Amino acid sequence: MTISIDFSGQVVLVTGGASGLGFAISEAFGRAGATIALNDRSPDRAERAAGELSRAGTACRGFSADVRDAMAVRSMVDRVVTELGPPAVTVVNAGIYPNTPFLELPEEEWDRVLDTNLKGVFLTCQTVAKALVSANQGGQLLTVSSGAANTAFWGWSHYCASKAAVVMLTRAMALELGEHLDEAYKHAARTSIPIGRPGEPTDIANAVLMLASPLTDYMSGAVVAVDGGSSSGRTGVRPKS
Repeated sequence: MTISIDFSGQVVLVTGGASGLGFAISEAFGRAGATIALNDRSPDRAERAAGELSRAGTACRGFSADVRDAMAVRSMVDRVVTELGPPAVTVVNAGIYPNTPFLELPEEEWDRVLDTNLKGVFLTCQTVAKALVSANQGGQLLTVSSGAANTAFWGWSHYCASKAAVVMLTRAMALELGEHLDEAYKHAARTSIPIGRPGEPTDIANAVLMLASPLTDYMSGAVVAVDGGSSSGRTGVRPKS
């Protein structure tokens, strides 16, 4: 069987997509056939980047919003859903990384980094998740952390803290959202595995295939859990309703 990566007919929302990593992610999904909803805080940057991708043959629309602003995020997601459809994939990439020594770090800069890198992830993921649940549609929320989540860097105390928090927020979301956003969960037998079904040999085989493919050429020494979300936590422990 030939395996291809094809996102044709699917909407992919990328926050912070106008430059750098976000633009590269948008390009990659575009090459795989996706329709890109490209977000940036600046309307001009969003439109300029969307135009560049469109000229390269990618179906792409620009959507401006400051991910720190709940109302702006809701408005952006509403527009994406109305104009393109609910996103099958959301890549929550928007982030900033100013460098300031800890003893000189002003409160305003701390707030700006945490509001963008952590609150922005929360607002984007929660808003998209609500839209998907409302549409009775599954989807994937992909957050972007950093090696700074595990290793401290001089001048990046705020950035390191924000990225470490993103990792745990992602685990918590995986635990709570599986039953809403993953169809396999809804129809599987009861289990404490967040994704809602026991693992199969093909799950491991597919992961091995992906890791051996050219798509992961820049990965080395990584530990990848293929466990249905069990590393994030177990679904059996939750408050009584």
